[in-house]
Amino acid sequence: MRLPPLVQTFVLHFGEMGSRWGINRTVGQIYAVLFVAERALNADDIVERLGVSRSNVSMGLKELQAWNLVRLQHVPGDRRDYFATPDDIWQIVRTLVEERKKREVDPTLTLLRELLMQEPHSPEERHAQDRLREMHDLFELFAGWYADVQRLETDRLVQLLTLGAKVQKILDLKDRLRVLPGRRGPAGQRG
Repeated sequence: MRLPPLVQTFVLHFGEMGSRWGINRTVGQIYAVLFVAERALNADDIVERLGVSRSNVSMGLKELQAWNLVRLQHVPGDRRDYFATPDDIWQIVRTLVEERKKREVDPTLTLLRELLMQEPHSPEERHAQDRLREMHDLFELFAGWYADVQRLETDRLVQLLTLGAKVQKILDLKDRLRVLPGRRGPAGQRG
């Protein structure tokens, strides 16, 4: 089955982006095919759509399962495994962020804690520990913030994500009001 042009463009782009995100191109393409599919697909369906080897598809599906980004499904009367992405895009994002945190932030925090518990034996190590403490505190702050955000309902998360633009509009309005004629601007100057 040949992919329609719109889908093919998305799949190819997602494969390219996957290599920038730390997964190989085929895994990215597999995910893209599953994401836009109308129904769950089996490995043979994916091979047919992408034109890649069955072993590449099998390895890619295992990697996506390890990241908790695909769901395994069974079809009555069919012994093959079928795969689909979650329907909720926000669940996909939450899962992706959680998995990245587990693989990148948590090990770094563990190492930083271990290094900060060691007794420094030279001025260089004391200086290094001071810098590591700054990094540790930042990562701890991020981990705490992440835990709070992860508990938010999706509608609240959307509000939080759009807050930056709203704050900028408020600050811009405040700046415009400050320079209106008859109003006091910076250092008590009249506009």
